[in-house]
Amino acid sequence: MQSAADFDQPLSERALSKLKWRCRRGLLENDLFIARFFERHESRMTVGQAGAMETLMDLSDNDLLDLLLRRKEPEPAWAGAEVVELLQLMRTDGAARQ
Repeated sequence: MQSAADFDQPLSERALSKLKWRCRRGLLENDLFIARFFERHESRMTVGQAGAMETLMDLSDNDLLDLLLRRKEPEPAWAGAEVVELLQLMRTDGAARQ
């Protein structure tokens, strides 16, 4: 189990590579949001953000797209502060080029 201090630690290159592989999706729209996020933030991604991304990647493609397009908001039962913050970054990055 990780301590709260670990959440702010930078993500290792190996962990980032594994996360990027995990983030490959079936819907192009999701891939575009994710790719734009990584373009801007991968160099300073933290362990906490990676955990939040893993949580989002557990969702179905359609549920993830609904969240990214603001058709719905994350449910407090599974979405902690890190997930909400990451989702905001992904939404902002995705909207920046549309």
